[in-house]
Amino acid sequence: MTQRLLPHQTDRRFLAHAGTGTDLIFNRGIDLPGFASFPLVDDPKARPILVEQMRALIDVAREAGLGAVIDTPTWMANPDRAAKLGYTPDQLTRINQQAVGMMRDLRNGVGGDDVVLALCLGPARDPYGAEDPLSVAAARRYHRHQIETARDAGIDLVNAYTFNQVQEAAGVALAAQDTGVPVAVSLVVETDGCLHNGTPLQDALSQIDDLTDGAAAYFMVNCAHPTHFDTALTDNPRLKGIVVNASRCSHAELDEATTLDDGDPAELATQIAALVARFPDLTVVGGCCGTDMRHMRAMAQRITA
Repeated sequence: MTQRLLPHQTDRRFLAHAGTGTDLIFNRGIDLPGFASFPLVDDPKARPILVEQMRALIDVAREAGLGAVIDTPTWMANPDRAAKLGYTPDQLTRINQQAVGMMRDLRNGVGGDDVVLALCLGPARDPYGAEDPLSVAAARRYHRHQIETARDAGIDLVNAYTFNQVQEAAGVALAAQDTGVPVAVSLVVETDGCLHNGTPLQDALSQIDDLTDGAAAYFMVNCAHPTHFDTALTDNPRLKGIVVNASRCSHAELDEATTLDDGDPAELATQIAALVARFPDLTVVGGCCGTDMRHMRAMAQRITA
């Protein structure tokens, strides 16, 4: 098997696309039940599109001489969301395995050491709300099974996206440590650069590391526009990734939106390039809600110019 260095182990930059959900809904006319992507794994018409999204990401990254982090279509493939959608635990396990298999076949088919396969893992609770957090211990138990399932199916990494509670983020870091899989813990911030409960981004990162003795491989920020967090960034070598929204709107505004705000791809790419220039430890860049390959290509071209 090809030895792949992960983003925290190399100076190579990687492109990531966590905005597949809005791309599917608004650009491709595909419904996501409960805004969860995992049911599409059972849809024979949707599966080729899921693979094509990640194949396009690899192509754009390679055009610019970048690596690619491809995610499994497992957003919200956890017990709470699955139960609401009528899936049994056994069905959920099968879907997680199949989702990894789809992307593993893509990774192996394109070859090379520049494509990293990550399990896309979301929080148990609303990533944009103020629900009571899971305790660290409860989150550790909650997320362990999904990570174990994906590990056995052949992932390189866990991308724990859009966590807004320190305790649950710490729990998922420990769950990944328990299973022996590196994890990138990605926090979501509001327009002021703080978590939903007001915790500043850098304080949250320090708290997670303190609770876990540095169990996460590295940290990221996702699902926020660069203007929401650019002043919250510092030279923290543990923060390796920014996966950003196209829109400047708040999460509350985006939740009410009936049309896609895809922003300005060129402007977004310029903002990303400026942050990479200021903080060279940022080795993962990419797009979240509202982005598509136009944004990815613009980012890739600007950060390698």
